[in-house]
Amino acid sequence: TACAIMWISLEYTYWIVAILILPAAGLLVRLFVLQHDCGHGSLFPSRRANNLTGRLLSVLTFTPYDCWRKAHNLHHACSGHLDRRGVGGVDTLTVREYRALSSANKLAYRLYRNPFVMILFGAPYNSLIGQRFFANKGLPFNESYRSLPFKKVWKSVLSLNLALVLFYGTLGMLFGFKPLLVIVLPVVIIASWIGGWLFFIQHQFEEAYWEKNENWNFHDAAVLGSSHYVLPPLLQWFTGNIGLHHIHHLCAKIPNYRLQECLEGSPVLQEMNRLNLGESLECACLALWDEDRRKMIAFSDVG
Repeated sequence: TACAIMWISLEYTYWIVAILILPAAGLLVRLFVLQHDCGHGSLFPSRRANNLTGRLLSVLTFTPYDCWRKAHNLHHACSGHLDRRGVGGVDTLTVREYRALSSANKLAYRLYRNPFVMILFGAPYNSLIGQRFFANKGLPFNESYRSLPFKKVWKSVLSLNLALVLFYGTLGMLFGFKPLLVIVLPVVIIASWIGGWLFFIQHQFEEAYWEKNENWNFHDAAVLGSSHYVLPPLLQWFTGNIGLHHIHHLCAKIPNYRLQECLEGSPVLQEMNRLNLGESLECACLALWDEDRRKMIAFSDVG
């Protein structure tokens, strides 16, 4: 609806478009959370309904549903696991691993972990371009797909690519490609910034959980390694309660619209891993897991 209003208003003024772009991006983030819930099989009782809805929503989110679902579920299975990193998460090195790198690799990791590179450039790149291909070694944002069966991933990626061409190609031919770019591109880019930041802050905070194989525990990783992002009610609605990430990781079968109810029923979970907007911004510089101090630190903290 928001995009339709913007499309109609283009004939008269760009101000309405400018005003509605941010709410439209927020709605796209919410649609992605619904697609995310479909991937966990939690939005509907029927597996078929979840998968059908997830695939339909992928045309709007630009995210290949089937391979993203598999990679994301692997992320849940090994979140906070130092021996199983690199599946559906933000690449994170320990201090010892970072010190052992060559100068060139240190620079590459610093660039990768730079919040401006990762969020402002990397998130839109991944949404619009990176997810159109499969496990290109030069594309760090979809390397998690490497762990998935080649044929299934290609089927998911190519099917979505074809659907995108047909859907947006038809819209462009009917209404013009310039309005399509003016409206859709900014909305997708802003939504990717929001989603990229949410994905980062969900596990990259100072007291996050990381353990090696012999000490790793799924429930500890879920509760201790996932943040409780305390957002204003409107932002919490746009983001589909995904900020209650410690509850989501504890039980991914809980749909987004029940997460707040679960939080209110547990005083302990209400106080765990709380981050407000201001505190979350301070986490942007965190990039390394210090195994001695048992916390995430910035590059400037490395002696």
